Amino acid sequence: MENVVSPGLVISLILVAIGIFIIAKGLVIVRQSEVMVIERLGSFNRILESGVNIIIPFIERPRAITMTRYVRIGDEYHPSSSFETRIDRRETVMDFPGQPVVTTDNVTVNINGALYYQIIDPRRAVYEVANMSQAVEVLAKTTLRSVVGKMELDKLFESRSEVNNAIQAEMEEAASKWGVKLTRVEVQDISMPEEVEEAMRLQMAAERKRRATVTEAEGEKSAAIAMAQGQRESAILNAQGDKESAILRAQGEQESIRLVLSAMGDTEENKQTVIGYLLGQSYIKVLPNMAKEGERVFVPYESSALLGSMGMFRELAGSPEDIVRQSVKQDGLRGGMVASAGNS
Repeated sequence: MENVVSPGLVISLILVAIGIFIIAKGLVIVRQSEVMVIERLGSFNRILESGVNIIIPFIERPRAITMTRYVRIGDEYHPSSSFETRIDRRETVMDFPGQPVVTTDNVTVNINGALYYQIIDPRRAVYEVANMSQAVEVLAKTTLRSVVGKMELDKLFESRSEVNNAIQAEMEEAASKWGVKLTRVEVQDISMPEEVEEAMRLQMAAERKRRATVTEAEGEKSAAIAMAQGQRESAILNAQGDKESAILRAQGEQESIRLVLSAMGDTEENKQTVIGYLLGQSYIKVLPNMAKEGERVFVPYESSALLGSMGMFRELAGSPEDIVRQSVKQDGLRGGMVASAGNS
């Protein structure tokens, strides 16, 4: 008896196969940090998050997004486009090739940059722009030309961070409409013509020489200031010493005059005699330098009166030094007599 497959069994197997196929097509596993945009009959329906999801085969299907990436081979960049149904929500880096940019001082430089972005709204990234990655790239290039075109070459090298921040600030508003968040923009490399590089090397050498000259001049200036301050302090100390010495000499002369007047008697006539004698001494000290011609000395007429006063003073009382010594001796004798009287 021949084995005959019944039509019911065949139909059952076909239905089982169709069921398995439908389940396989309807069961979608989304990995972590990925999402899928689902359309039902051609219109947006929902977004599938990470995990196990079920869709209706032939009625619901994921919408693909166009992504353009650059592959660097040697010094050249080659674009590569692909259609992806799974949208990566992680931070993505776009390393786009160098762009010729003209600065405000008419220097053409070639700038290579990198753009870091993240898709935060997959629906907008799919429906608001045809090719999201290409749109972000073109926006970055035009913004780079706009920002760098407002700067001089020296400023461009000195403030790369300002360039990065300015590019990011100008791109954020347009990129947010596409559901994209710009995390940062980096200017990687700046190249320029050889003649400009040579001119910059000469400029840097001249700048280093200028700084060395300025540093040397500042050192000499500091040394001169320190020396002047030292001389000033020395002059102040010398002046203070001269002042104190003059005060001590004046105090000594004052004490000498007091002792002389005490020995001679404190009368107006004696005061005038002592003053005349002291003036005569000072006059004699400076007299040799007043007027000289060969071996002769011209003495002013007024000095005769002073010399006469000095002679009179010596005849009457002796020199002031003798009077001072005599006064001191008398004070000593008086002290001894007082002591003897006390003992007796």
